[in-house]
Amino acid sequence: MSTTTLSNATFDEEIGAASTPILVDFWAEWCGPCKQIAPVLEEIAQENEGKLAVAKLNVDEAPDIARRFGVMSIPTLILFNGGEPAKRIVGAKSKAALLEDLGEYL
Repeated sequence: MSTTTLSNATFDEEIGAASTPILVDFWAEWCGPCKQIAPVLEEIAQENEGKLAVAKLNVDEAPDIARRFGVMSIPTLILFNGGEPAKRIVGAKSKAALLEDLGEYL
């Protein structure tokens, strides 16, 4: 499985129904660093299938959700566990750094 795209309509349902931790990438089309980490997140999603889900939320299309979680700069990654925010990672990082940050959930 690859990354899932979330929207205003699907966000709460997807996060609430997730059986594994879900890492949400808050991004935008115009964000260079967001585009840099997209393939890394895709790899992490594929390599950790069944342990961790990865989803994307375009902040330009869902500004209310971004505000609700205090997303001030992008990319911001928020790991939801049991439907609740458990970890926040701000800025583009290498795959190794992301895996280290997410280690306790993998």
